[in-house]
Amino acid sequence: MIFGLFFILAIYISSILLLIYGFSRIRTYRKKNFEPKTSFTIIVPFRNEEENLPILLESFSKLNYPENLFKVILVDDSSNEKFQVLNSKFQVSVIDNIRVSKSPKKDAITTAMRQVKTDWVITTDADCVVPENWLATFDNYIQENQVSMLAGAVTYKCESLFLDHFQQLDLTSLQGATIGSFGLNKGFMCNGANLAYTKALFESVNGFEGNDKIASGDDVFLLQKAIEKFPNKVQYLKADEAIVTTKPTENWKALFHQRVRWAAKTSSYKSTFGKFLGFIVFFGNLSFVIGFFLVVFRIWPYPIFVIFAFSKFSIDFILLSITNRFLTKTRIKSLLLSSLLYPFFSSAVALYSLFGSYEWKDRKFKK
Repeated sequence: MIFGLFFILAIYISSILLLIYGFSRIRTYRKKNFEPKTSFTIIVPFRNEEENLPILLESFSKLNYPENLFKVILVDDSSNEKFQVLNSKFQVSVIDNIRVSKSPKKDAITTAMRQVKTDWVITTDADCVVPENWLATFDNYIQENQVSMLAGAVTYKCESLFLDHFQQLDLTSLQGATIGSFGLNKGFMCNGANLAYTKALFESVNGFEGNDKIASGDDVFLLQKAIEKFPNKVQYLKADEAIVTTKPTENWKALFHQRVRWAAKTSSYKSTFGKFLGFIVFFGNLSFVIGFFLVVFRIWPYPIFVIFAFSKFSIDFILLSITNRFLTKTRIKSLLLSSLLYPFFSSAVALYSLFGSYEWKDRKFKK
């Protein structure tokens, strides 16, 4: 038993070291102040977001980008109340989602794409806030590089609650894995709250065809299809001025269902590396949980578990630290308690996602 768990730990540590190496290979991009040239359509699917949408639109109004070079399409997925835009200084339209599959968000993006006239689209979520140089940074990178898809970073706006800090640690680990995998030329994951791609690419890979039976995954499945067809034109934009901020969930139940939704799509990944990494991370966390209970029931001597836990936490801390430094420029709060709780939470999410259902936007979904 001891040998088996430490063998898993060794593979886990090797995998995280690879991600750390990959992270270091992606250089931080600095905006060059080129004259703006790229026209964007910003697509925002939403459902019952009357409190969040005005905040997002306000951040759009502060963009340091010519108003004639971007437009916004808000896609209403059967909200209880119709959202109206008043006195906008940029072009914005609200359209109804046309549902044709089991995935509301994929349908919303597909619906919006029919109205897109620009070469580039960029997606974000209704509960987000974008920085003022968001589009300018994407535009500068596009002008300098031959790309058809760009993935960007997402972070949380945290209050003082432990729940918020726990979510920040969780999201930081995902962002670290995302950037690290791109640095290894094995990109398999991204976040639809900050994802840009050309309309031509979307049409070339037939949009979400083949993945529309899965409720979530509008981002990762499109990314994996794009990498499969255009491996050299899909890149990661590691830029401070292009980090989108979103809101953490308000309670543990909502967090659990959100993470189950994210985990449920892992088995459908096309990326072999993505599946392997998900498998290793799951067993790395599960091994910690098993080791904890082996100590509780006095099957393992306490010093053995301390060595095991210290080894895992040390390698995790390196990846978390360099990623958090990029995302927030601050130290990770509640690190020790969050790190102790995370393996239990992560293991429960992974196991439940294999057979359980989850709630999303007041709807219930099954895998």
